[in-house]
Amino acid sequence: MIPIKPKICIIGQFPPPIHGLSKALDTLYNSRLSIKYKFSMIDLTKNWKFLFNLMNIVLNRSQLYYLTISQTKFGNLRDLCILFILLLKRKKIIIHLHGGYYGRLYESDMGIVMRFLNRILLSNVNKAIVLSESLKNSFEGILPKHKIEIVSNCIDDEIFISEYEFDEKLQSIDCLETVNILFLSNMIESKGYRTVLEISKICKENRLEEYRFIFAGGFFSKADEEYFFDFTKKHQLSETVEYKGIVTGLEKRELLRGSHVFILPTNYNKEGQPISIIEAMADGMCIITTKHAGIPDLVTDRENGFLVPYGDYKKMYDKIREISSDRGKLKEIYLNNRDKVKKYFLQEHYIKNLEKLFDDELI
Repeated sequence: MIPIKPKICIIGQFPPPIHGLSKALDTLYNSRLSIKYKFSMIDLTKNWKFLFNLMNIVLNRSQLYYLTISQTKFGNLRDLCILFILLLKRKKIIIHLHGGYYGRLYESDMGIVMRFLNRILLSNVNKAIVLSESLKNSFEGILPKHKIEIVSNCIDDEIFISEYEFDEKLQSIDCLETVNILFLSNMIESKGYRTVLEISKICKENRLEEYRFIFAGGFFSKADEEYFFDFTKKHQLSETVEYKGIVTGLEKRELLRGSHVFILPTNYNKEGQPISIIEAMADGMCIITTKHAGIPDLVTDRENGFLVPYGDYKKMYDKIREISSDRGKLKEIYLNNRDKVKKYFLQEHYIKNLEKLFDDELI
């Protein structure tokens, strides 16, 4: 007799487009767990399918529902409708917060009625997942601590370079003539790309030709796109600044492999635990970023790189100069970061942590 697989319904935003949340869901849905469990998916990406998705949730016969919750007002209203249906079905529910803004959304952006509904509905879920320790307070006053679990983001297996490739990169530091500084994220102002442009301008003014700045990611507004290209043209940065656009797969892997310093001076209000930082750490890269959201749980100052105040491009410039002139320290950071990812942030760690939570609820 063929054993019956437990049924799990995964509800959230699947790619396209590709971003941290959609990648995480895609990784889960296509993991080895799809053999152990019978997965079904409900894709919330297209808002016009909202009623259709609600009907699918009503008709779905899974034992466990895994919902990635939103950090916007409209998205929260949608989530409340979904949770209300799931609670009526009397099924097990796990919610997963891929970001750090829900707490502020609840405290500052919601009215009394919305806060009341969030408290009532979310308090009845079985488990809530956050990305790191400092993000547990996102559910303060809503969920008891024993219901909150940590599952960190992970690096995709296809991005993780081999030990041979890493050793080759490590050994090349001593004879490094050009330092490639990578910004890999959405090209929006709060992610800090304008700050990185200011740093590249300082390098040009000081005739520091050994630094090359590479930007990869998509523009979400015409204003940001125009700002980027107007700035590079005005300050004649064409020889030291390169824009790659959106990179994925092998192209992304090679870009990470060929870069030495990763910079993400973010103050993005929905930031959680940026996967791009984990990807850069897997390649050993020195991280220059901000003490924001769940990043301090990921990056320890001077051990994995540097935590610098948001917008302080002069300080970030100083850190780039400092680390590029101290090749011994750069090697130490490379090793620290590679080891940290291997210990905590591999794809299998992510899948195992979710598997344990699923099993606990399905028993």
